[in-house]
Amino acid sequence: MNRPDPQPMLKIHVIPVTPFAQNCSIIMCTQTNAAAVVDPGGDVDAIMQAVRQMNANVEQILLTHGHLDHAAGAPALAAALQSATGHVVPIIGPHSADQYWLDDLPARARAYGFGEAKAFTPTRYLQDGDEVQVGAQRLQILHCPGHTPGHVVFFHDGMRVAWVGDVLFKGSIGRTDFPGGNHGDLIAAINTKLLPLGDDVQFISGHGAMSTLGHERLNNPFLI
Repeated sequence: MNRPDPQPMLKIHVIPVTPFAQNCSIIMCTQTNAAAVVDPGGDVDAIMQAVRQMNANVEQILLTHGHLDHAAGAPALAAALQSATGHVVPIIGPHSADQYWLDDLPARARAYGFGEAKAFTPTRYLQDGDEVQVGAQRLQILHCPGHTPGHVVFFHDGMRVAWVGDVLFKGSIGRTDFPGGNHGDLIAAINTKLLPLGDDVQFISGHGAMSTLGHERLNNPFLI
């Protein structure tokens, strides 16, 4: 007799945002409805609509790194959530080494035609080995520099899923030609931080389709 699959620990909804089709994720603890939004680069109205449809209680905003398409919507989303709930919603991450990208958001937004964006300092920076609590669930933090010096990855061991931002993609890796990028650091982070998590781990990239670490280890031309 087949047993029903157990209820997932997290409900995950991915919304492509900004003209760069950046994968913003709403992750909600199924036990508590406590939630976090990962990398809200823009399109705050669409994110808020999805939050309402999920009946999610967003308690924090999580950032993998400071680039425009991942971080520019964070202050506006925090303000919208506070207006809707009456509670201050902290912005958590990335690592402090990306503060210069967050300071440069207004200039980057003008350069890429994104309209206005605010510079900000996160409520809390993240370090390698930290944890973030989403309801009853914990996300492990891995500092994975290279695409940017302060890039972090969020990993949920129970569901074997990681949010890797722009470190790794299906069939590709993150660019390292931006200020502060370093190709050697990026490859080292993939090889020493991500791949050891296990071949079965699925990952959500900042752009494009999901994949597994095992598939990329065997097939990604930048890793072979």
